[in-house]
Amino acid sequence: MITVTGATGNVGRPLVRALLTAGERVTAVSRRGSLDDAAGPRHHRADLAAPRTLEPALDGAEALFLLTSGDFMAQGGDLGAVLEVARSAGVRRVVLLSSQGVGTGDHPPAAEDAVRRSGLGWTMLRPAGFHTNTLRWAGAVRAERTVAAPFGDVALPTVDPDDIAAVAAVALRDPGHAGRVHELTGPAPISPRQQAAAIGHALGEPVRFAEQSRDQARAEMIRFMPEPVADATLDMLGDPSPGLRGVSRDVERVLGRAPRSYAEWATRNASAFR
Repeated sequence: MITVTGATGNVGRPLVRALLTAGERVTAVSRRGSLDDAAGPRHHRADLAAPRTLEPALDGAEALFLLTSGDFMAQGGDLGAVLEVARSAGVRRVVLLSSQGVGTGDHPPAAEDAVRRSGLGWTMLRPAGFHTNTLRWAGAVRAERTVAAPFGDVALPTVDPDDIAAVAAVALRDPGHAGRVHELTGPAPISPRQQAAAIGHALGEPVRFAEQSRDQARAEMIRFMPEPVADATLDMLGDPSPGLRGVSRDVERVLGRAPRSYAEWATRNASAFR
């Protein structure tokens, strides 16, 4: 049995579906939300900030997909305690959803360090930014056919969360991925201006790109994230290190196919922008 935390999110939902399709028994864990569109898994509500609440979801589990929220880490969440609960329950392997920024030194390695110390077999997934992050533009595209974003011509190799989920499903089912770090990117860097054009192509009509200043973008971001996080994010978006710009072949190595492009994702999700 495999336990999936963050099961109602952009990676968790397709991961649960992929595991069920592969014939695995799954316990889907979330703090809130439902899994009505993923028939089959057992659903359990738990909060990693209270590790003992996870215990019932780990009964019989051999592997754990671990997703920690930004809030959990920012508030000093004890990932070591979560991992100790997992180890005590008999979990043997953990697949951590980390970030590309850990490998480049742009993000702290605390979560990965805790997993490495856990005594469990581990696999780290370090994805680039998600294609789905651009869903924040959906309201403006629907209302005005406009995308507003900073750093319009800075290109980064964003990745489809469905590809992250597919890699996670392989790593959770195959012990041969223990001790490996998978860097997950899309097939090529793409800029916000190019993403707006791809959305327009998917809709069959132009979408205008309006470049924001850093201050304008920051004012929006601090409405839903701490100021230091907003500043660090803007630093990475505006002046990304070579490592953040680089394209990895790990999705193809694990799945035997190329990662899906942003244009493919936009076409598949055009209804969100109509």
